[in-house]
Amino acid sequence: MLEVRNLTKRYGDFVAVRDISFTAAQGQILGFLGPNGAGKTTTMRILTGFLPATSGTAKVAGYDVFTESAEVRRRIGYLPENPPLYTEMTAEAYLRFVARIKGMPRSAIEDAIDRVVQTCGLESVRHRLLGQLSKGFRQRAGLAQALIHDPPVLVLDEPTIGLDPIQIREIRALIQQLAGQRTIILSTHILPEVSQICEKVVIINEGRVVLEQDMATLKSGGTLEDVFLRAIAKAHDADHAAEATA
Repeated sequence: MLEVRNLTKRYGDFVAVRDISFTAAQGQILGFLGPNGAGKTTTMRILTGFLPATSGTAKVAGYDVFTESAEVRRRIGYLPENPPLYTEMTAEAYLRFVARIKGMPRSAIEDAIDRVVQTCGLESVRHRLLGQLSKGFRQRAGLAQALIHDPPVLVLDEPTIGLDPIQIREIRALIQQLAGQRTIILSTHILPEVSQICEKVVIINEGRVVLEQDMATLKSGGTLEDVFLRAIAKAHDADHAAEATA
């Protein structure tokens, strides 16, 4: 469903993403992990068409992100770390606006709004201004806009950041509910969250993939935190050894 090959993104002399490759199968929840500044958000912005890559390829449902971007956008939903909400709009008006921006047929929009309002638990606030909603409901509205066109792939960047424990549990349950038919790329710093809901993990550090492994296999090596720390430390040591011999 999603295939990334040798993806690189440069900003002048700085390499944000360096020759990364990974895959995610249909219906799979993939945990996309790494320290701050590792290149996670850059990668997700490339996959969703918000940033061009310097080199490499990426395909979503068989369509090339760079040469068939319109087809990719129809098949991918994106929830950035800070949801792109217009706080002066009601939740329903905002979803209608997003649906039109995404080119949905007018005849399908109202049913789509009803669908995502129910799926994301927004029934009680659909007529309220987004600016008056709690962080949890704003996050739900952000997820609803990513789902409005019923995409087979979802890319979620820190979907539970800033939420209280009850809200985290609710969003986590919603993500699990959305999996199966959809492929989900989940970036988060909450490792127990990944352990509970993800079927595969990709860890990147300083723009490179340092581990790609199914969760069942990974757990045989200890806790996810142990595996994460070992992978980052090993990559760090390898980089220093390469610098020493250069």
